[in-house]
Amino acid sequence: MIRKSPSSKPGFLSVTFELPSTVWAEQVALVGEFNDWNKQLDFLIQDRSDAVWRITLDLEVGRQYQFRYLVNGTDWHNDWSADAYVPNQQGTDNSVVLT
Repeated sequence: MIRKSPSSKPGFLSVTFELPSTVWAEQVALVGEFNDWNKQLDFLIQDRSDAVWRITLDLEVGRQYQFRYLVNGTDWHNDWSADAYVPNQQGTDNSVVLT
């Protein structure tokens, strides 16, 4: 799930990316255009109160970003509440968030 809220940084939007507690994982990375598809930069944290995996990033307003979740370093997942989807070079789709 994706939630958007105003950021304290002018020209940015706070975007929270979430995966449900039913995703059994040791590690979940958020990988996309906003971090140059770096698999080692942005990791979701599993909340102890509800077990949901989440991370919040401040993203520039007026843009669209392709992204995916990388679970345990091997399994790619989309966000099924994304604003859009676009085909990628691997023959699957990337999720898209619009700011």
